[in-house]
Amino acid sequence: MDKNRYIGNYPVIGIRPIIDARQGTLKVRESLEEQTMNMAKAVRKLFEENIRYSNGEPVNVVIADRTIGRVAESAMCAKQFREAGVDITLSVSPCWCYGSETMDMDPMTIKGVWGFNGTERSGAVYLASVLAAYARKGLPAFGIYGRHVQEADDTVIPEDVKEKLLRFARAAVAAKTMKDKTYLQIGATCMGISGSTIDPDFFEEYLGMRVESVDEVEILRRIDMEIYDKEEYEKALKWTKENCREGLDKNPDYARHSREEKDANWEFTVKCALIIRDLMNGNQSLPEGCEEEMLGYNAIAAGFQGQRQWTDHYPNTDFPEAILNTSFDWNGAREPYILATENDTLNGAGMLFLKLLTNRSQMFADVRTCWSDEAVKRVTGYDLEGHAAEAKGFIHLINSGACCLDACGKAVTLDGKAAIKPFWEMESRDIQSCLSATQWCEADLGYFRGGGYSSRFETRAEMPMTMIRVNMVKGVGPVVQLVEGWSVVLPEAVSDAFWKRTDYTWPCTWFAPRCAENGNFRTAYDVMNHWGANHGAISYGHVGADLITLCSMLRIPVCMHNVAEEEVFRPASWNAYGMDLEGQDYRACRAYGPLYR
Repeated sequence: MDKNRYIGNYPVIGIRPIIDARQGTLKVRESLEEQTMNMAKAVRKLFEENIRYSNGEPVNVVIADRTIGRVAESAMCAKQFREAGVDITLSVSPCWCYGSETMDMDPMTIKGVWGFNGTERSGAVYLASVLAAYARKGLPAFGIYGRHVQEADDTVIPEDVKEKLLRFARAAVAAKTMKDKTYLQIGATCMGISGSTIDPDFFEEYLGMRVESVDEVEILRRIDMEIYDKEEYEKALKWTKENCREGLDKNPDYARHSREEKDANWEFTVKCALIIRDLMNGNQSLPEGCEEEMLGYNAIAAGFQGQRQWTDHYPNTDFPEAILNTSFDWNGAREPYILATENDTLNGAGMLFLKLLTNRSQMFADVRTCWSDEAVKRVTGYDLEGHAAEAKGFIHLINSGACCLDACGKAVTLDGKAAIKPFWEMESRDIQSCLSATQWCEADLGYFRGGGYSSRFETRAEMPMTMIRVNMVKGVGPVVQLVEGWSVVLPEAVSDAFWKRTDYTWPCTWFAPRCAENGNFRTAYDVMNHWGANHGAISYGHVGADLITLCSMLRIPVCMHNVAEEEVFRPASWNAYGMDLEGQDYRACRAYGPLYR
C-alpha cells in the first residue's frame, strides 16, 4: 500500500442499522436486533473486502453503535458519524421502521438504503417509505432492493444486491475523495483548446474541489535554484538511462539535436517530472530554506499547458506526463498521478473520475481518426475481424507520448490476461515488461522546437476499455459522454500502415466501441461523429455503469452512453422526473443542482 499523499482523511462509510422501535410484551424490537445488526456487518465485510482507496488501503467502514429506531437514536448515530468523519451513509433494514424518524438528514452525505426483501417484516415497505421522505425533502438517496424474496434467517447478500451496494460505494468514495482537493493548472489555455480554459465553478460546485494556478516559469525557477531533491534526481536519472531506451528520431539530419543536447534534455525532463510532482503534493525532502515549496498544492489532479510558448523553447513534458500517469517510476510501483496533457482540465476531470473508480492508471489520448471497414479494406486489403468488424471500424487513440506506460497491455493478471492493473498488483516483471515495450522517441521538432521525448508503444492486447469525456455546454453546464469497448489488435503490417500516416513516434491504441442497432452507437463512425471534443480519457475495464452512478451523485447528466438500461443505477427520486432515463437524468440534475453549490 502507498501512503495517503493528500492532506485530509479518505472518506468513511457509515452503516445505519434501522429497526422497528416497538418494544413491550411481544418484544418486536428485540426479535429483530440480531438480524438487523447482521445485515450491517455483512455489508461492512463486503465493502472492506472489495472497496479500496486510491492508495490501496481498504475502505474505512463504521457501524452505528446501536440500532436506530427513534429520533434520539438517529441523533446518537449522527453524533458518532460526525466524530468518525463519515461522508457516506447506507441505511439497512429487514423490517418496517419509522421513516422520517430514522433517516439520515445530513444534506452533505451521500445516501443509500437497502431494504431486505423478506415477507415476515418487509424491509421493502420501510425502503419505499423512507425514499418517499427523501424525495420530499430534496435529499437524493439510492434505493437497493433484491429481486428475489429471502428467508428471514438468510445472511447471504444476493448477487444483484451486492452489485448495487458495491456500485454505490465505489461511486460515493470516488465522489467524496475529490472533496477539498485541488486541480492545479501549470500554465493556462493551450492552443485554443476549449477544455484547457479552466472553469473554477465546475470544479468548486460539482466536485467540491478548488482550482489553483502556477505559471510554468515556476518550474524553471526551481530548476535554476535547484529546488528539488538532488538525491532522488540522481536516482531517477540513473533509472531513466537504464530503463527508458531511445527510439526513432524522425527529424532530418540537419535539424537533429546533438548527443549532448539530447542528454541535456533528458536531465531537464527528469527534473520537470520531480518538480511537477512536488508542486502537486509537496516534498519534505527539499533543500533547507525551501519550507514554502515543501507544502505543495494538495492536488489530486493537474494539467500542464506546454504548447506552444513552452515547447517552442524548452523540451516538452511528455516524459513527466507519461511517467507520472503510470503506476510506477524509479521508486517502484506507486499510486498513479493524474496529469492532463495540454492542461485539458475537462479531460483531467474525466481521468480523475476513472482513476478513483478503478484505482488504475488512466490514458490520455486524442480521439484522432475513425477507420471504417471500407477504408481499411481500400488502404490495406484487410478484412476486419472480431470487435472491429462488429463496429464496422475502429478509432485511433493517439497523442504525443504522454500516455501511461501501463496502456501497452504488457502487465498480466494471475490467469495470464493482459490488463492495466492497480499499482499494488504490479509485479517487477510487469514493470519491466511495460518498460521493454516502450521506446522514447525524440520529439518532432516541427511541433516541439525545444525537443523532448515521446513515449512510443502499441497496445498489442485486447482489453476491455471505457472512454469518457466531460464537456461544458452553455445553458446546460457539464455533461458526460462515455463509451465501452475494447482495444483491438491488428496485424502488424496493417497497424503500421495506419500508424505511420499519423505519427509513428507516438503511443498507439486501436479502439472498437461496443455497438448497437440504433442511436449514436451503430458503428465506430457514429461514436466518433458524436464525440464532443478532441480528447478522451480511457480506462481499463467496462466501468460505464459506475460512471453513470458517480455522475448522478455529482448531478452531472450523461448525454451519451452504451450501458445496458438494467445496469443504470441512480437515486430513486430520478424516477419522478419521467420515464425516459436520459431525460429524467437531465431534469433531476437541473432540479437538484450541483452537489456543493
